[in-house]
Amino acid sequence: MISKEFSQLKESILKQKKIVKELISARNHYSQGNAEEKRIISNHFKNLINKLREVNKEGISHVYSVNISKPLKKASEISVKQSEEKPQKIYEKKPLIKKKIHHQFEISRPIILDKKYSKKDMKPDKIERETFKRIDKEKEKLKKKKVQKKEESVNSYVKFANKLFSNVSKKLVDDRTFDTLERDLIKASMKFTPQEYLSTILLSSIVSIFIASFIMLFFLFFNIGPDLPIITRTTEEFGTRILKVFWLMFVIPIGTLILMFFYPSIEKNSSGNKMDQEMPFATIHMAAISGSMINPTKIFEILISTKEYPKLSKQFTKLINEINIYGYDIVSALRNGASNSPSKKLSELYNGLATTINSGGDLPDFFEKRSESLLFEYGLEKEKMTKAAETFMDIYISVVIAAPMILMILLMMMKVSGLGVSLSTQMITLIMIISVTVINIVFLSFLEVKK
Repeated sequence: MISKEFSQLKESILKQKKIVKELISARNHYSQGNAEEKRIISNHFKNLINKLREVNKEGISHVYSVNISKPLKKASEISVKQSEEKPQKIYEKKPLIKKKIHHQFEISRPIILDKKYSKKDMKPDKIERETFKRIDKEKEKLKKKKVQKKEESVNSYVKFANKLFSNVSKKLVDDRTFDTLERDLIKASMKFTPQEYLSTILLSSIVSIFIASFIMLFFLFFNIGPDLPIITRTTEEFGTRILKVFWLMFVIPIGTLILMFFYPSIEKNSSGNKMDQEMPFATIHMAAISGSMINPTKIFEILISTKEYPKLSKQFTKLINEINIYGYDIVSALRNGASNSPSKKLSELYNGLATTINSGGDLPDFFEKRSESLLFEYGLEKEKMTKAAETFMDIYISVVIAAPMILMILLMMMKVSGLGVSLSTQMITLIMIISVTVINIVFLSFLEVKK
């Protein structure tokens, strides 16, 4: 157990050295700062001194807990004592001979003066062979787990769109016409530049015009009905038919344009909601890690390595890249991350953490209080979602189950009595199936967006 106590003592000494370095740095900055900075540095100085006292007490306790074993006697003393009692084989204290045996592992054995070791004696025993086998298995597992680099090629559709409309989209981006779209692309972490995405929107709108033309021409000459054959030629006049289907030429392209323009905003909101669900647990994790006086950058690296927070890990990776690759200090990187985050709660956490680091505050206390507030808000949101689910269940029963049954009964009564519009049984069945399907799709889409 000596090695364990020594390792704890070593960690305590390293902590003390780190705190002393911070004290020296704070003292140097104190003489150069203004009144407000001196007040902040003074508070930070007091916190460091208190922490140094605590770590020093821990180091003293580790010193007292170390037990030094009794040193071995010299070979000469052992030989004199043994010669007085009984003649025995004498071991000479010499450096241990290191013999390479297997897989570059070295086994040390003492040399007896009156005995020579054979090759058979130097072979590994049963326990050593089992150890070698286990190590070989671990090496084979590591070989199988090869790290594969992800090479993401540019989509050919996006490449073609950028080739056709790069000049137009570049002009729109330079004129700052679509600043909101650019911000949404950054916050949604979509792998598009503004120029590429605008080119894709333009190409998709043109493709949708051709698709709308094909659909309009189809319905111009054909009808779709419930009776066999389902597709039949239209018998209406050409002018009347054009008035009924010409709107498809405008609705489909305009709908495509609007959907693609607002898609980054929808993706941003979806990512923000998922991050908000991970935030309480990630903050609790941060509070536990920060208590070890670790560098704040390492906190985010540990959370990324756990792979328990997939959405937050993307934002943390951006933060680490700004520090390690672009050379930002942690406060500037946190400010940039707060402005580019799709989650309001994560932005508040970044800003609060930047302020705490800049002012020399207590990070464990900051994370602990923030995790308590986030966990409380998470509980309220879950309770609100439970109440909303109960309301949606009542609406679903009324709209999807009761309403179609009442509608079907009314249509059957109208058919039997001959009042109003008389529909065939097949048409009534088709109307019921289509209405229930559409209602279910709308309801599920609403629940997914609400989630």
